[in-house]
Amino acid sequence: SGKAHIVRAALESIAFRSVDVVSVMEKDSWSNLTGMKVDGGASLNNFLMQFQCDLIDREVIRPVSIETTAMGAAFLAGLASGFWQNIDELKSIWKKDRSFVPAMKQDERDRLYSGWKKAVGRVLKWN
Repeated sequence: SGKAHIVRAALESIAFRSVDVVSVMEKDSWSNLTGMKVDGGASLNNFLMQFQCDLIDREVIRPVSIETTAMGAAFLAGLASGFWQNIDELKSIWKKDRSFVPAMKQDERDRLYSGWKKAVGRVLKWN
């Protein structure tokens, strides 16, 4: 394996962990996620976003501004200082860059996720 294989494995692992998190969230909340909004530097990787979308079988939506942590702090400061009157004003600032829609077949999704769980299980038993 070369550099490209390691990079792809790292990206895929992010998506597989997202499946794990979504599964736990849905189980604990007794509701199903209808889509996922993403942000941060990794969200700029179209391969990752599409793979994540395919694995969770939900739409993934990336905003124009991916630095929402800093944006959130600024929004809270603006609300506290009276710069913005309410949260509805802030909602109009968020703009969608791109949506990713699931394209993977269920049997492929199941096969890949089963392989992920098998690999994680092996690592957990490693001494």
